[in-house]
Amino acid sequence: MRSIWNGAISFGLVSIPIKLVNATESHSISFRQIHLADGGRIRYRKVCELDGEEVSGAEIGKGYEEADGSVIPITDEDLAQLPLATAKTIEIMSFVPAEEIDPLQMDAAYYLAANGATAAKPYTLLREALKRSRKVAIAKYALRGRERLGMLRVVDDVIAMHGLLWPDEIRAPEGVAPDEKVSVRDAELDLADALMATLGEVEMASLHDDYRDAVEAMIAAKAGGAFEPVEAAGEPAGGQVIDLMAALEKSVRAAKASRGEAEDEPADGAGGGGGTGGDGGAEVTPIRRPAAGRKGTAAPKAVGGKKSTATSARKTASATASAPAKRATKSTTKTAGGAASARAGSGAGSGAGSGTGKKAASAKSTASKSSTTKGSSDTAAKKTKAATPRRKTSA
Repeated sequence: MRSIWNGAISFGLVSIPIKLVNATESHSISFRQIHLADGGRIRYRKVCELDGEEVSGAEIGKGYEEADGSVIPITDEDLAQLPLATAKTIEIMSFVPAEEIDPLQMDAAYYLAANGATAAKPYTLLREALKRSRKVAIAKYALRGRERLGMLRVVDDVIAMHGLLWPDEIRAPEGVAPDEKVSVRDAELDLADALMATLGEVEMASLHDDYRDAVEAMIAAKAGGAFEPVEAAGEPAGGQVIDLMAALEKSVRAAKASRGEAEDEPADGAGGGGGTGGDGGAEVTPIRRPAAGRKGTAAPKAVGGKKSTATSARKTASATASAPAKRATKSTTKTAGGAASARAGSGAGSGAGSGTGKKAASAKSTASKSSTTKGSSDTAAKKTKAATPRRKTSA
């Protein structure tokens, strides 16, 4: 990069030779003035008012115009002989915290490059001292015919200097604030905070000039003959009354949508119907509980109590005789129950399950009764045999 000024940094008794380099550049698109009738370029020519002749840059100098209109010529030699220590020196005056500098004072920015090998050591010393102190240096320097105020700080491994406006060059903000007294509610502040949090932070390197891109695209389209003007959107009328709360809420929603964030979902049970469908939600079907008096759900009767031997024998004989019929009936009932379960769904399935449980309990009861009857019959036979008297055999 080309230097625009050569001098030195005065750091106490330490002198650091440096070169001043522009740290910024303008990417704005510039336009020429043309004659609308024929497209000819309009130029500003430097013409002497006395003789009307055009003069070149080498013939132009500086001059100061007094109140009466007379002009006093000023040459570069006159300016160079001014008794100022800052004519070729950036003189550091003090070190202050960076937050003490009002951003309104910020002006052009420059990089300070070490000028020569001998400047490397003191340059590095000043840079590291600024880093460790976490402060900035306030300095004076002269550039383009005037003395200026500057701020030195570290950017990466380079010392940068920001030109500062003098304090008396900052205008007081008189008559700028609204004259009306306005009160702001806490709810409005909360929404403003929510909007600020939603917008969050941004990487400064990702920002670019959309207007410049649009102008370049328009120029390219017009050069290719394919430009179609688009009607600009009408600007909102001034003095429009808006609902501030509604505008803030809408802004928060729009900011979340632009960042790909979902809307805040309501808490569980807070509004909204439960039911089927929805965004991937599971459907919940309640369990149907049958009525208490329904016959199909009655609990099987408990088997218990003492039975007489004769009654048990009769029941055993009856159960033995009807066993094939019961097996056939059970098979038929099971088949019919399966078909009914397929038709009726979960409700009929519950009834079939209850019927199956009842048959199992009934079969268990029959087996228990058979075992009891057999045991009673054996006991009765033994008692009868024991009670029968033995007959004597004659010789």
